[in-house]
Amino acid sequence: MPSVGRVAIVTGAGRGLGRAMTRGLVRAGIRVVVTAARERAEIEAITAEMGESMVLPVLADVTREVDAARVVAAALERFGRVDILVNNAGRGMKYVRETFMTEPTRFWEVEPDAWRMVIDTNVNGPFLMAYAVAPHLIRAGWGRIINVSVSHSTMRRPGFSPYGPSKAALESETIIWAQDLRGTGVTVNTLLPGGATLTGMIPDSFPANARGTLLDPGIMVPPLLWLVSEDTNAITGCRVTANRWNDGNPLAAAESAGWGSEPTAP
Repeated sequence: MPSVGRVAIVTGAGRGLGRAMTRGLVRAGIRVVVTAARERAEIEAITAEMGESMVLPVLADVTREVDAARVVAAALERFGRVDILVNNAGRGMKYVRETFMTEPTRFWEVEPDAWRMVIDTNVNGPFLMAYAVAPHLIRAGWGRIINVSVSHSTMRRPGFSPYGPSKAALESETIIWAQDLRGTGVTVNTLLPGGATLTGMIPDSFPANARGTLLDPGIMVPPLLWLVSEDTNAITGCRVTANRWNDGNPLAAAESAGWGSEPTAP
């Protein structure tokens, strides 16, 4: 189990997966800095729910280098340390078209500004957060960076530009960063639900008769707690799928992050 007293940063923590993972971390005794780009009320709500002694809300845009640095500084000032980064903030296909589930947008129909917005949040945002936090984790000799991704089928789904490409890029970041951090005690892994989840990214156009198949965001918590525990000191460069989780055999949910690279010891 995770060590009580550690400090995590969870980006995009006001709703959906981020809120569920924040709850899980706090209940495991980990203090959390929660961020949102604009929705202050949402991160203040999770702070009130879990307690101000355990949660610090910070309004920050992960696509801005100065904001990423400010989040890390806030964690250090309030809690005196930072151990874990969960790169959860993301923008989905609804920013391209609200009806994306029923009316796919071909790549040449995507507005360039929408493309840039999604790529900036889903690819550059995790980089800027990791860039800000990595030196502190390396100095401490222990740390976790967890990038929240999606299934390979979503990355390849027609009409899913730029969301699919952005998540493919994020998984490339995972495998490269894991190798860059080899020998430091800092691990980098990908965590994904394994299917569509009941979050704000699913539009009203999603077929009503299929909503019962959506995964609860809490599915992320057991594998997340495993990834941030001492039990995974030798697990890095892995891809962990939450709906394959098995309490008795955590490795059943883990695989190489891909592209011919094997998981490496930190």
